[in-house]
Amino acid sequence: MAPAPWKRGRGGKFVPKGKKNTKKRAQPSENSSDSDGDARKKVRWNQDVSERSRPDGESEDDEPERFQVGQTSLAVTCNRIGCAYFNSTNGVIYLLEDTQDGVHYDFVKQLLEHVNPDFLLVSSKADESFITVCRVFMEEKQGNCQVRPHREFVASKGKDKLYSLPLFADQAQPHDSSTMASSDSGPTRSREAYNFLRGRDRQQTADADAVRWQASIRIANFVEAERSPLCLACVNALLEQIHRTRAFGELDTDTHRIVNNIEILRLDQYMQINMDALLSLQIFEEQHHASMHSDKTKEGLSLFGTLNYTKTRAGYDLLRQWFLRPSLSLETINERHTAVECFLRADNLSVCGALRTHLKGVRNVPHMLTAMQRGRAEARDWETLCKFAFHAAMLADSLEELGHGDDVAIVQKLKECLDTADFKVMGEEVNSTIDWEASALNQRVCVRPLIDPELDQYKELYDGLDSFMNHVSAQVAMEVSADVVPALNVVYFPQIGFLICVPKPEGWRREEPELGPPDWTYSFHTEESVYLKSDKMHDVDHHIGDIQTMIAERELEIVHALYERIVPYAPAVGAACSVMAELDCLLSFAQASLIHGYIRPTMTNENVLAVRGGRHPLHEQVVDTFIPNDSFLVGGIGIGVADGDEDEADNADDGGDDGILQQTERSVMVITGANACGKSVYLKQVALLQFMAQIGCFVPVESATIGLVDKIFTRVQARESISKIQSSFMLDLNQVSLALRNSTARSLILLDEFGKGTLDTDGAGLLVGVLRHLLGRGADCPRVLATTHFRDVFRADIVPPSLPLLLAHMRVMLVREEGADGIVYLYKVAPGLSLESHAAKCAAVCGLPKPVVDRAQYVTTEAQGYGDGTCSSNSAVQSFGPGTQCRPGGGVQRFGSINWVHLGSKKRNDNAPLPRECTIPSFFQYTDDSGMQNVIQITSKTDMDVIGSHALARNWTALAGYPKYNSGVVAPAVY
Repeated sequence: MAPAPWKRGRGGKFVPKGKKNTKKRAQPSENSSDSDGDARKKVRWNQDVSERSRPDGESEDDEPERFQVGQTSLAVTCNRIGCAYFNSTNGVIYLLEDTQDGVHYDFVKQLLEHVNPDFLLVSSKADESFITVCRVFMEEKQGNCQVRPHREFVASKGKDKLYSLPLFADQAQPHDSSTMASSDSGPTRSREAYNFLRGRDRQQTADADAVRWQASIRIANFVEAERSPLCLACVNALLEQIHRTRAFGELDTDTHRIVNNIEILRLDQYMQINMDALLSLQIFEEQHHASMHSDKTKEGLSLFGTLNYTKTRAGYDLLRQWFLRPSLSLETINERHTAVECFLRADNLSVCGALRTHLKGVRNVPHMLTAMQRGRAEARDWETLCKFAFHAAMLADSLEELGHGDDVAIVQKLKECLDTADFKVMGEEVNSTIDWEASALNQRVCVRPLIDPELDQYKELYDGLDSFMNHVSAQVAMEVSADVVPALNVVYFPQIGFLICVPKPEGWRREEPELGPPDWTYSFHTEESVYLKSDKMHDVDHHIGDIQTMIAERELEIVHALYERIVPYAPAVGAACSVMAELDCLLSFAQASLIHGYIRPTMTNENVLAVRGGRHPLHEQVVDTFIPNDSFLVGGIGIGVADGDEDEADNADDGGDDGILQQTERSVMVITGANACGKSVYLKQVALLQFMAQIGCFVPVESATIGLVDKIFTRVQARESISKIQSSFMLDLNQVSLALRNSTARSLILLDEFGKGTLDTDGAGLLVGVLRHLLGRGADCPRVLATTHFRDVFRADIVPPSLPLLLAHMRVMLVREEGADGIVYLYKVAPGLSLESHAAKCAAVCGLPKPVVDRAQYVTTEAQGYGDGTCSSNSAVQSFGPGTQCRPGGGVQRFGSINWVHLGSKKRNDNAPLPRECTIPSFFQYTDDSGMQNVIQITSKTDMDVIGSHALARNWTALAGYPKYNSGVVAPAVY
């Protein structure tokens, strides 16, 4: 009988015999169709291709979202505090020795924000308040917090588990892959594909006492076992949780093998900045996907997004870690600044571009080495290893062209760890073994020809399988009458073997008699075909075998032998990748500094912040023109420390028109001013400059001298949550309470309009109480920046002039346009106190109807008691500027004269010319077009020049000569 005119094609579909007969690579299903054919090509050796594959040509560096892959972080905390934290990304367990905490568990909160775990385990014997703190934190983070039985927190078991880790007690001899290959060769070699994996766990037994003694010596380098029982108890619970996770299939590696290293968790080496501060300063800003069904996020307008120009996944992770943990090491910070300065040299810009290009070709190699260890590596993982060897050599060549790099620490570290000779051998080993084209075609790791004779024989047999099956099909067809079986074909399925395929007769059911001769047995059927097994097919199975599975098994063995040859290079590869990640971060800082015009600050151990021409790194990106401002704060200048000599301003260095740098050294600066004048921006700007300097980046300034800060606390923006069951005012109080309990002389505290949300008198009292408390610390007074509208508290009987406060305001300019008063924000910091908020004018700028604004202005004027243009007896206001003080009944007292040019042709009410000399600051009265008398505080010659050129500069009167103002001063419009 002639051979059947149809063959079984790809996807379970019959194709004409003239077309290529492709071997089946998947087990067919009952509902086989064209659409699911490609999906059924995946077999078990593909190792979850559908889950781990990426589109061709797509790089993980193309979008920031690709970096934000969920990581399994397991943390364990006990009551006192002991902690063990596991980072599954690098396989490192971090240990924190037992530490005492307070009743508010501030240290626990800082620890959790520092570690940022996804999974938290707590002992059932911990205090209820402690458990509540942990649960609230994990709920806000959308993590998982579990209270585990206390029997899991046993120190002795934790110590034993540490002793049993191969990191400390592994006495196994090096595994010889050649021995494995030789032992597996021969006619009796097992065909089981995974037998070779058992060789990984073969270890030689050693003396148990000697092993424990050596392990205890090594563990002593990380934690003192006798003094940290809670830490060891946490280790036991942590490893138990890892074991449970592995049992559920989330970790497919042995618990002992997944731990690569143990490190000490030290919080005293990093600046402490909590999530409230990170949110308030907009250091991170995650934007969620518009679809509610997607949990993807991307970085919005934030400091991290501004400075992030990393090219590698490891660089991205390390940069984020630097942002979460700014350094307190002056040496480390200066090393980073020196590297950025070197990269920004004009002769190094092209070299840095080449470095960034080669870094982009370096993927997450340590992660891929872990996948290889677990037997889950794909062809692209091996390809990445080859690319790493190439780009490492190119990086080494580019570093030789870098000018002035001899004093740069990162350059020297990279030159030391880039062993290009070994990396070249590693790359050649991989490239000569892996068949890249065949791997891409078959979606699994394939081996090149001429590597293994046995594998070549299998592949040769497999390649001739088409003609062989045609021949067998013809023989079977000749043995069967066409009346019984009109058409047939012989097909091959991996793990099933060879089958006879016949068209399914119309109306055929499984219960009907078997098709074909009696020795044909039913196997399965699809919508179009019935698959049968015969004695001849069994004979073919016996002589040829499951050829494709044998090829896959043999290739797995060869690839594993390749991995065993690559293992010795893994430590060097991991070290090189770590240094490359650090280089990536520093190049990112250099790129951001070049684009935005950042300058290197001078770092010092002194507790000082002196900035000239500082800019807000985010705000300057969204405005056409940003007005820079100076800043000057010195920590530790509290009551009893400050000399109180107001005349120091005369002898100070010239600080420009604003005079901020002319002021006496102060730790606490209070800023007042109109609404929307830029107070909050200035507040955040100072903190961001400090933060940027300590992560190792340049800062947006003209010049800066910055001392280290150990903690940053903010009362700027509250993270409201239904779970907290607290009002906004209570959240504000909690933030301030945290700052007061934990701040030191090296801390920085931001208070943005603290006291709002309650009665003005109560809020003002709280603000003054907090400032007085901080100043009362004397030499331990932290640096404090506060903004407020509570101007009435700065009276001599509430805030005495001797209190070491630096008072400043944001300058504005009042204008008259179309018969209405308006306001122009100058966004410039000047010394002295602002006595008006100009809320009505701000409301008019924001578009409120004029009747509403007029009524608001009228009510405000009546409430303040000077609607007729004179001052009531209870409306006295005091200015704590460095030059002028106006006290009730005391007239105008001036300190420190500065000459200024008079206003020219402008006249006073009595037509007498203005004096040619006047003290600054001073108060002057003017009469506007409507006859209303107003008062202006003059703080500098620049103000006089502005006023002199403005239409409102008419009918000026110096207040010092008018007795009616001796009982108080009309609230002025401050420039």
